Amino acid sequence: MTIGYGSGQPRDEPASARQATIPCPERDKPWVLATAIFGSSLVFIEGSVVNLALPALQSDFEAASTGLQWVINAYLLMLGSFMLIGGSLGDRYGLRRIFLIGTAVFGAGALLSAVAPSLPILIGTRLLQGLGGALLVPTSLALVGSHFPEEERGRAIGTWAGASALTTAIGPVVGGWLVDQWGWPSVFFLVVPLALLTMAIGRWRVPVSPIASRRPLDYLGALLLAVSLGVLIYALVSSGPTTVRLGLSLLAVVSGALFVWREKRFAAPMLPLRLFRNRSFSGANLMTLLLYCALSGAFYFLPFNLIQVQGYSAVQAGAAFLPFTLILGLGSTYAGDLIRKADPRVILTIGPVIAAAGFAALAIPGTDASFVTGFLPAIVLMGIGMTLSIAPLTTIVMSSAGGDAAGIASGVNNTAARIAGVLAVAALTAVAVFHFAQALETRLHAAEVPAGAIGRLTAGAAALAELEPPAGTEEGTAATVARAVDGAYVESFRVLVLICAALALLSSAVAWISISGPGKRPGGEDSQPD
Repeated sequence: MTIGYGSGQPRDEPASARQATIPCPERDKPWVLATAIFGSSLVFIEGSVVNLALPALQSDFEAASTGLQWVINAYLLMLGSFMLIGGSLGDRYGLRRIFLIGTAVFGAGALLSAVAPSLPILIGTRLLQGLGGALLVPTSLALVGSHFPEEERGRAIGTWAGASALTTAIGPVVGGWLVDQWGWPSVFFLVVPLALLTMAIGRWRVPVSPIASRRPLDYLGALLLAVSLGVLIYALVSSGPTTVRLGLSLLAVVSGALFVWREKRFAAPMLPLRLFRNRSFSGANLMTLLLYCALSGAFYFLPFNLIQVQGYSAVQAGAAFLPFTLILGLGSTYAGDLIRKADPRVILTIGPVIAAAGFAALAIPGTDASFVTGFLPAIVLMGIGMTLSIAPLTTIVMSSAGGDAAGIASGVNNTAARIAGVLAVAALTAVAVFHFAQALETRLHAAEVPAGAIGRLTAGAAALAELEPPAGTEEGTAATVARAVDGAYVESFRVLVLICAALALLSSAVAWISISGPGKRPGGEDSQPD
């Protein structure tokens, strides 16, 4: 079936037909790209500004770091569990339709988060926001992948990545200023008008698919995948009894095995397992998992260092991220186009190595570091490394999957990135608390703080840099404790960013092994047909 455009209002079929028959008309391409950029920017803005709001949330709700991490993990839990379902729905029922629904749910979740009166309710509204993001994120990128032909896709994806970074570059600064002026709810209110603007542009100019796909939706596969990923993520981030967590992990494994069995036998699987026969597709997604573990971990803990140890205001901490986002924004268009001119394996090997150098450089600053000589070189290196990695990596994923699986390929890649965020926050929080308690105890003993006070302080180690001396502590002792807390946090932060550097180096090794060189199809030599 062909697709007609008339009266200024496009008509199309699902993503597979759209890509296979008629590319997007030239007059609509800028609007498709703009809509995808605005949609992805919603998620990028929310990620950066919520991290900046965490210290204020911790103070207002008097939360330990193990409870506070659920503000991030609840959101990532839903993203990781339902991202593939969102991509599959986009392929079957129209990318535009699912994109707009996701944007509406995302904005509603942000509005409810802004008025949440307690931490448990905020965590609940973040679950809703994550569900909206699971529909919004994969369809945002798939709009670009399905409306641009292969020869234009790399540059378009690079423009998407770069412009998304530029539109969100001001987000941390504005978000930090809002936190300083009106508190943490303002960072959620910020999202609401942006979501409304995105929906308005999307309804106005993005091609719409009035004819729903008649292919059956893999409801059982979707349920099994959501249970497997959701239970696994919960087991990883939960602080419950070990036996309960082991039981949940076993349930996740069983559900995952049943999902694979189902996908192999179902006529219209939600996740075509043939995609993973493609070496570049599998390698690029493993790279994404490792690289985003490193990035998510470093960016989660850096604001605590800047605000609680270095003494930055929220707006100053937000400004500290500007070099990273500006480098990413200005360079991503060229990096996306570079993959057509140079060996993608070399690009995706060098990029993570440079990023690893940036993560490692974050271990250098002490408790009273200058931003220009302490943090700026590391942030610049991270920006260069991620610029050389993100757009080429995304292009490899989309090109390897082909146009008939744009939504699901985007869903797989974004699922890998979101699961990486959960893994990084959960695992590194555990490492941070353990190392912080040990370092703090050593420093307090060296400062000859009374044993009773040491016991009470180490028992509260989950508060990390927010930890304060017990009420009634003598002024001199309180100052000693404050210095010990800052020093212990910096020691822990150094361990965390060195772990992030190791993950980035491992990502580089995966690229060298799995990504195809020039002159080969994106799938490499071992790509197999259906």
